[in-house]
Amino acid sequence: MDRLSALKVFITIVEQGSLSGAAKLLDIERTKVSRYLSELEDWVGTRLLHRTTRNQSLTQAGEKTLQRAYQIDFLTGDINTIIDRQNDTLSGRLRITSSYAMVDVFLLEAINEFCTLWPQVQIELIVADKHINLIEDGIDLAVRISNDLDPNIVAKKIGICRSVIVASPQYLLANEVEITTPKSLIEHNCLSFSYFGKHEWSFYRENENENVAISGRLIANNSNILLKATLDGAGISYQPLACAWPLIQSGKLVQLLTDWEAKNLDVHLVYSNRKQMTLLHRRFIDFVSNKMSLNSLWN
Repeated sequence: MDRLSALKVFITIVEQGSLSGAAKLLDIERTKVSRYLSELEDWVGTRLLHRTTRNQSLTQAGEKTLQRAYQIDFLTGDINTIIDRQNDTLSGRLRITSSYAMVDVFLLEAINEFCTLWPQVQIELIVADKHINLIEDGIDLAVRISNDLDPNIVAKKIGICRSVIVASPQYLLANEVEITTPKSLIEHNCLSFSYFGKHEWSFYRENENENVAISGRLIANNSNILLKATLDGAGISYQPLACAWPLIQSGKLVQLLTDWEAKNLDVHLVYSNRKQMTLLHRRFIDFVSNKMSLNSLWN
């Protein structure tokens, strides 16, 4: 058995949530994916996944194996990067699109690091909060935060976008209604993101779920605008943890409802056709995936 390939297949099974999803992404037969998993379990000496007809979950051994698999995959990528740099093989242009928030807190830094490693690579960044059609607009890759991707596109899950509810200290001083439960938000000016569609925020803890219909005087199609308005004391907003965390630590924002979890969204690298990927595509995807996997704000 090619153990490196088996570990990569195992990572893909976990990220895609099923053997069928892994087979589709890897463009191989499902039986081959199943065989890789079985052989990996034989090698480890125990079951790695609990599987039913409806879902799958990692065993305790599976969780430990996944951590090791990510480490090995990252190191393998590093070695390949060194080899490719010595051969001076990586060059070309990528057109990448993503939201303003993702570009600001993660993607721009990743792109700068990648271009430093590969000076002959050029990246055109198209920043937009609405989804762009990859084929019609000639986009190579998109970084998208969503739990509802088009089933016709090819995507690799690279992280989780956790969200938090935040307000400025001045807003909380000016509004004396105590915020102890999600339903408390009904009494407040909640700043909403227009691309969410219906203005409803979702929360959960243990076996409880709460969906709250919020309202407010400001709706925007850019989460950075909502973040600035929150800092200015305009109201309460639902923000990606990666955006809000430095401001929470500095005391400029206060995290609310800390005993509840806001709805998590998956972070995906999206591309139109796996078969047309070049070495540059694959190296960038591996680089961004590894960088995000090592950042605790995104996993």
